[in-house]
Amino acid sequence: MPRLTLQALPDYSFFVKRALMAACPMADDNERLGWLESLAEEPYSREKMKAFLQGADDSETLAERMRLLRREVLLTLVARDVTGRADYFEVVRTMTDLAEETVSRTVRVHAKALSLRYGVPMSDSGVPQDFLVVGMGKLGGEELNVSSDIDLVFVYDEQGQCRATSECPNPRRELTNAEFFERLSKKVITALSDISGAGFVFRVDMRLRPNGDSGPIVISNEMLEEYLYVQGREWERFAWLKGRIVNEPVFTDEKTFGQQCKNLYDVVRPFVFRRYVDFNAISALSNLHKLIRAETQRRETGKDLGIDVKLGRGGIREIEFITQTFQIIRAGREPQLRLKSTLSALSVLEKLGVMNAEQVKRLSDAYVFLRNLEHAIQYVDDQQTHRLPPDEKAREQIAVLLGLSSSQMVEKLMQIREYVAQVFDGIFQVGEEENQEDDWPEGWSVGFERAKEALANDLEKMGYGEARHCADRVLELMGSKFLAAQTESARTRMAQLVKRISEMCIKLASDDKGVAPEVIFMRFITLLEVIAGRSTYVSLLIQYPKVCEKVALVLKTSAWAADYLTAHPIVLDELVDERVSELDNFSPVDWSGWQDDLWEKLREVEGDQETQMNLLRDAHHAAVFKLLMADLEGRFTVERLADQLSALADAVLEMVITLAWQTIASRHCDVPKFAVVAYGKLGGKELSYASDLDLIYLYDDPSPEASKNYTRLVRRMMSWLTVQTSSGILFDVDLRLRPNGENGLVVSSFEMFKRYQRNEDGTGAWPWEHQALTRARFCAGDRTIGQAFEKEREAILRLPRDKAKVFSDVSEMRARMLEGHPNPTSLFDVKHDRGGMVDVEFAVQAMVLAYSHKHPELVNNFGNILLLEMAARAGLIGEELAQRCVSIYRNYRHIQRKHRLELGDGPVRVDRFAQSENIATVIQLWKTVFGSEGPLRK
Repeated sequence: MPRLTLQALPDYSFFVKRALMAACPMADDNERLGWLESLAEEPYSREKMKAFLQGADDSETLAERMRLLRREVLLTLVARDVTGRADYFEVVRTMTDLAEETVSRTVRVHAKALSLRYGVPMSDSGVPQDFLVVGMGKLGGEELNVSSDIDLVFVYDEQGQCRATSECPNPRRELTNAEFFERLSKKVITALSDISGAGFVFRVDMRLRPNGDSGPIVISNEMLEEYLYVQGREWERFAWLKGRIVNEPVFTDEKTFGQQCKNLYDVVRPFVFRRYVDFNAISALSNLHKLIRAETQRRETGKDLGIDVKLGRGGIREIEFITQTFQIIRAGREPQLRLKSTLSALSVLEKLGVMNAEQVKRLSDAYVFLRNLEHAIQYVDDQQTHRLPPDEKAREQIAVLLGLSSSQMVEKLMQIREYVAQVFDGIFQVGEEENQEDDWPEGWSVGFERAKEALANDLEKMGYGEARHCADRVLELMGSKFLAAQTESARTRMAQLVKRISEMCIKLASDDKGVAPEVIFMRFITLLEVIAGRSTYVSLLIQYPKVCEKVALVLKTSAWAADYLTAHPIVLDELVDERVSELDNFSPVDWSGWQDDLWEKLREVEGDQETQMNLLRDAHHAAVFKLLMADLEGRFTVERLADQLSALADAVLEMVITLAWQTIASRHCDVPKFAVVAYGKLGGKELSYASDLDLIYLYDDPSPEASKNYTRLVRRMMSWLTVQTSSGILFDVDLRLRPNGENGLVVSSFEMFKRYQRNEDGTGAWPWEHQALTRARFCAGDRTIGQAFEKEREAILRLPRDKAKVFSDVSEMRARMLEGHPNPTSLFDVKHDRGGMVDVEFAVQAMVLAYSHKHPELVNNFGNILLLEMAARAGLIGEELAQRCVSIYRNYRHIQRKHRLELGDGPVRVDRFAQSENIATVIQLWKTVFGSEGPLRK
């Protein structure tokens, strides 16, 4: 359907018809339309508004001009919007500009007038105090309706007295700041909302201020802080989420005004955004929404009032609630979510993986349509209404303003409402209230001992083995001091959760007979004991049944994962992340985006080292858990998982260098000339979940302060990496591979490292240290040093060596390892026994040391699998033997990974007979490379 023409517009909008006649009373229709056409030619800019109000320096002139300005702005918006020249974003931006400009001008004119009588409000230290007008709701979000009221809260920074100034030398009498701003508040409200002449500027709603209608009309920052932290309710967190100062300074300069604004935001921010992930917000907003929906239904009972596109089911408010809830939940840890605009926040929710791309697009499109429909409803008569009337003629009138037929408009509206309501109900679990009837024994939910026998019987009937032990664990949980300290509703939620889990574990065990239900249940109870004092996690598992199911699946699948989840419950949040399912073998091995997000959070708490250490640990644990989830679901090969874990460790080390260097007051340069070299599992990019890091530290810096400062840097880095905080540790770190081992310096100059490795004086590196060098690589820090290290490593490995001595030295080291890892069982130790992983690795390392001077390609640190294939191509071993050993090594790594996940740490030992063929093949590899059977276990 074509868009409406300007000529036809007055027939569909009583407001336009009335406003044109009032603006051009002596003109004919053509002249009025000509004027309207001139208004519609371009957007109504902020500069044009300023020009319109120029010279209105007294209250009466300003009041008249602002009302005329509003009429002109609204006419422009209606004309541009209904003819298709303006979109939603232009409309709300223009209305927000109008509100900010008129509020600022009103505050300025009336504050100046009052100061001539009473002086300028000052703090006790003599700093001028400005009036801070906080725009809430859609004004704060910069998405104001055409006929909207404005929600305001009035604040000032500090208490004090008004004082005479050079501009106000003779005050009639001096008021306190509170008295001055109270008078100013009343004048501002009246100036904006009184109807006179061309109407009003904005209706002003002050009910969001502390204590609502019964509270003072203006408060100081100190009073606001006391109110928010003593009396502030959950719904006020959502209200203040949108809060934004919308006026300009009057008595202060920009810098002072900026500081006063910052002081206010510093009060509000920690009230709105908690440092932890706050899933209690879902319950809070769900309850608020129930009240609103009930009130809407009450008003509509027995009446045919039409469809409320704002407050009704599937309406604007539900999209805003969805967005704001996720902001409240996550923005404490995700600063990029601290946005005022609904659509901007939705976009970031997609980026963070909280909502998927399709959901965000459909909700964003729905929001824009509903807001456009709301505007069309208000264009009819400039009324603050959000209802699509039931009358067909009225609906047709609104539809034409939208550029649709009535049937098209209603059909699209119904589809959108249904989709929005579906998403909302899914998030808030509407209609899925827990059954309040408790059929478990009396007293179980408070941990009474007398309930044990009956509870054990009930659990046994459900299908649990070790039912008495399960009952003991449940009663210990429900009677724990952490749970006793919670509210009644929190204890009730925990009881509901335990019952839900008990049924879920039975179902999971019946789907797969591999793990008994009591094992899963016990692991879950252990997790609940850890989170019993943290109601937000209980709320998460209650509100997100699918997350609860995922947790149960993790606990069932892997003992190591169960322990990890229990040690780091904060990673539960990751199970809500839509992006977890996107990780697989084809995901890029790139953690730079993760680093960027984490740096933003770290900068928020700059100067607070303990909090930064916890943030880094939490972020690393969350990233590892995402990889673990993908791994448990079979989306990674062992090699690709190791690549990701190794790259993540590199990224952490890179950040720790910067963070630790910043804490050294005596640092002699901004960027340290310092590098981290990884050996072992990290060096070979074969890191597993619980691997420690074998590291050495190098510097190349002529400064006389270098040795001292880089030694300090290493010590600080070790603290950042290994110290136990409330969020755990990052890594265990082993520095024994550094020059001279445990007797050596913790950090070496690059020149010293080179001399040591070349062993020109006979006091340098042992043969086994060159063997370790085959798996070394630069992993973090100064790239120039890193390149120099790689070049030196290659040179060392390519030195001609006595082949027989290499094989003898490596065999001797293998014998030592056998002695150091005894196996008293008849089982086969996949890693350490002869024919196992270490034999493959030592054979590869021996070939690198013995043959790199002839085959330089072998010095590349490509990992054991690729190096075996390269050795075959070089003719050092047979092609068929190489391929068999590649397959066996992969299989060993898979067995090791599976064993660790299912049973946790400890030796990985399996049936020897089942691996006999693989053992024989690896021994054949050893014979081929070394020309002998090799050492035997004593």
